[in-house]
Amino acid sequence: MSKDNVEQLKKNDWVKIVSCDGFSFVVRREVAFGSGHLKGMLDSSDGGGFEEAMSDGGGFEEAMSGICHVSERGIIVEKLLEYLVYKKLYDNSQNPKDVPDFQERIIPEIALELLVAADYYDA
Repeated sequence: MSKDNVEQLKKNDWVKIVSCDGFSFVVRREVAFGSGHLKGMLDSSDGGGFEEAMSDGGGFEEAMSGICHVSERGIIVEKLLEYLVYKKLYDNSQNPKDVPDFQERIIPEIALELLVAADYYDA
């Protein structure tokens, strides 16, 4: 696989995140990489990167399959991934006034559990 093909695959590749209660979420790999924990699971563990994971099987099983099983409930994973998309979308915003407040999207019933998950997943 050429370096250009690997870079294109890395950018456009989709990954599946599966919650502990069986809900599946499909997001772009670059969005999932917004979480340090998910990036560590989906990238090669030997520090070589995506190319080695694709070529010689290095890294975690998740790096090869593109499927991560997480120990959070579906509603928490959904909100965590929603935040990662929000972060990717507004990361380079020139005007902070154009960025909507994400706190308005969080229902109080899941706030504490979401905070713990966000800390664990380094989001």
